Amino acid sequence: DVFFDFDQWVVQSEAKAVLEKNARWLEQNPQAKIQIEGHSDERGTDEYNLALGERRAKSAMNFLANLGINSARISFISYGEEKGFCEDKNEACYQKNRRAHFVVQK
Repeated sequence: DVFFDFDQWVVQSEAKAVLEKNARWLEQNPQAKIQIEGHSDERGTDEYNLALGERRAKSAMNFLANLGINSARISFISYGEEKGFCEDKNEACYQKNRRAHFVVQK
């Protein structure tokens, strides 16, 4: 997973290393396809959080494409706040939910 700041979808410097590792794995597995799931914390409306999750997933996808990964191998979906990783009502938990999650497709 790569994580995002509140109300942001820009790839942070610490996330770049994760995305570069994912790109290397994709280069080593040329038949693999992935889906990037965009997530948000629970603050904001459902519609806003779905849009924010989509922007996060697209941001991660664009980063991989800029590293040379064919975008045809990458799909994305936004779950907004619907599939939270953490249920507590505090900033540490919210941070865990603001993410792009990578799933290998068969």
